[in-house]
Amino acid sequence: MISVNVLIIIPFLAAALIPFLNKRISRLHIGWFVLFVPLILFIFLARYIPSIANGSTYLYTVNWIPSYGINFTSYLDGLSLIFGLIITGVGALVILYSIYYLSENESLKHFYAYLMLFMGAMLGVIFSDNIMVLYVFWELTSISSFLLIAFWFQRKRSREGAQKALLITVSGGISMLVGFIMIGSITETFSFREIITIIPDFYEHHLFIPAMLLILLGAFTKSAQFPFHIWLPSAMEAPTPVSAYLHSATMVNAGLYLVARFTPVFGGEVAWFWLVTGIGLVTMFWGSFTAVRQTDLKALLAYSTISQLGMIMSMFGMSSAALNNGYSADSVVYTQAAFAALFHLINHATFKSALFMVVGIIDHGVGTRDIRRLGGLATYMPVTFTIAMIGSFSMAGLPPFNGFLSKEMFFTSVLNIRDLNIFSLETWGTMLPVIAWVASVFTFIYCMIVVFQTFFGKYKEERLEHPAHEAPPGMLIAPVILGVLVIAIFFFPNVLGDYLIVPAMASIFPTFATETDLGVTISAWHGFQPELWMTIGVVVIGTLLYISLKYWKKIYGILPESWSFDSLYNAILETVETSSNKITNFYMTGYLRDYLVYVYLFFIIVVGGTLIYTGALDFSIANNAPIDAIDWVIAITMIIGAVAIIFAKSRLTAILLNGVIGYGVALFFVLLRAPDLALTQTVVETVTTVLFLVAYYFLPEWKKEDSPRRTKSINLLISILVGTIFVIVALAVQNGKLFESISSYFENSYELAGAKNIVNAILSDFRGFDTMLEVVVLLIAGIGIFTLIKFKAGKGEEELENK
Repeated sequence: MISVNVLIIIPFLAAALIPFLNKRISRLHIGWFVLFVPLILFIFLARYIPSIANGSTYLYTVNWIPSYGINFTSYLDGLSLIFGLIITGVGALVILYSIYYLSENESLKHFYAYLMLFMGAMLGVIFSDNIMVLYVFWELTSISSFLLIAFWFQRKRSREGAQKALLITVSGGISMLVGFIMIGSITETFSFREIITIIPDFYEHHLFIPAMLLILLGAFTKSAQFPFHIWLPSAMEAPTPVSAYLHSATMVNAGLYLVARFTPVFGGEVAWFWLVTGIGLVTMFWGSFTAVRQTDLKALLAYSTISQLGMIMSMFGMSSAALNNGYSADSVVYTQAAFAALFHLINHATFKSALFMVVGIIDHGVGTRDIRRLGGLATYMPVTFTIAMIGSFSMAGLPPFNGFLSKEMFFTSVLNIRDLNIFSLETWGTMLPVIAWVASVFTFIYCMIVVFQTFFGKYKEERLEHPAHEAPPGMLIAPVILGVLVIAIFFFPNVLGDYLIVPAMASIFPTFATETDLGVTISAWHGFQPELWMTIGVVVIGTLLYISLKYWKKIYGILPESWSFDSLYNAILETVETSSNKITNFYMTGYLRDYLVYVYLFFIIVVGGTLIYTGALDFSIANNAPIDAIDWVIAITMIIGAVAIIFAKSRLTAILLNGVIGYGVALFFVLLRAPDLALTQTVVETVTTVLFLVAYYFLPEWKKEDSPRRTKSINLLISILVGTIFVIVALAVQNGKLFESISSYFENSYELAGAKNIVNAILSDFRGFDTMLEVVVLLIAGIGIFTLIKFKAGKGEEELENK
């Protein structure tokens, strides 16, 4: 089969080719060609299902930086396969939907290029076995999602939403990188597989808990967990296909994947259990509670996504309790929470993507998403209504839809977790099912809002921008497929369980997988168990609260808007911007002298302070070679030239005196038997002197200003200190050699590089990358100069010049 590394690269190649392909296609929508990319990837991944279900895994490695243990290694197992199928499968449907959703007037080449870039980054995250390579792809998802969210960049809210998402997710990503580095330093490997194998030997390491906290911070920010959830609703300013893809099936799942993948590493720790479980349940409650107050359908779905992500996160946290005190027969019961998490992950991708597409259809058809302006659309949009009902009832946890099955398993998990006698669950464990049940009640309420306030009631045509009508068949294909999957999974859930979820469970609990069957038989009926009564309670109480919504919805006005997390974010951002402007205005005075003062003061404080702190001021010149008379003559001449520059009355005099100093250095190189350096110094000094003379010829007459005495004194003091520190550094380095000189290594240049000239070997072989980058810099500068020379003023500029 095709290498997984190639699967990761294909979307990036497609992103690079789309702009060129778009130029050669005029009659056919570019999306039809892009559609083949996720379809092909999905088919190739689907071919792995039988072998993965039988316990096989696949590893592919391409050496990158082997000396640091960083290689492009892809690892395909049950866990990564589930995410890969979601990314490519939903991605194909989103592209199909966007073909009909986006106008031909949009910049489609940019849209699909960004989408392919994001798809490749997500595949890189889930298939990377090396955590440092994973981080590279992780930040690529943040960058590509920024481009997608800001696709309609002419809108201020789109730009602000993209900025918020980037700032929060990248900040979490940086903390995650620090955690990865800590894990690497603890285990001396960056491979997931190797870390899982050897991590039990390092549970008591002082960096173990800090690494765990930093990695969790990265996962929480990416998956919009409380209190980092605020970026997700703002990101809904992106086009609906983007929302359907990024925030229901891909980007937000990256944090969930990270938690699942690191469960074998940190699972069993009390901090991991309570942070993942607690933050997940709080997020679930807050997301569902806040969703009820929304008047924009897309914002409602955004907060519902936050709630569903919290639900999945909490189940991963609860399942980690099974790893406490090693394997036991009773512990296997609690691994079923991870089974439910993976099951609901798949279910959520189906019904939430369908709901986003439905909202896009409504917005596209009637010109608004405002619930207060909608109503009675079921008659005019029957297919759209049917899909919305299927998706909403599934999210609410009602039969016969797949969300009912995974929600029942969620209730089972929070009820079973109370029986554990660890992590103080005997005291606080009762709170978990209570929070889960209350959050589920609010979930039921906002699902009813989507269905009944949008599609039932009075039709308000006068409040709509366009008369209601059913969407074109092409726009309905993708959501219809997702709606069919929602129902099909309900009737045939164990197909997913046996072929996808059980192998993924073996990845999360590798020790248990070798000792017992982690599979769970999914059934729609378990009898009148407590979880069923919880569901009945959700429906009854949820219905009553929905009917009386207008009476109790006033509670949302208790807390002022200024107390919201969005207001806190805006206040922090405004404070940072104001403070940075003040700091920048303080030192950016526009005077070169001030900038030089800052640079030299920094040098004096840092270098001088380091010399004093480390005791490096101790040196001796007793063993230095004697200074000849000619050396004194050249040195005194250079000193006189340097001092004379200060009193020069013209630029010409200053340039010539500066040349005296440069040529003096060249003479020293001659006396010290370094002819190559002397020649280089002479050439450079000659060229710079000529360039100075040519440049200053075109400048106005120089009028030397008389600076205040205080300024002169500061300049003199700084000059003396800088010169003194340079001399001390040179003497200290000469007499404080801590390591053996590397010159003996370069003396073997002929054996090492086949070069008879040591200098050439150093430039071209030993520091070849440095030389190459210097040449690249010169090339870029040359291109810039050439562009400026060849630049022709535009028509408007020519007219302005003529006037």
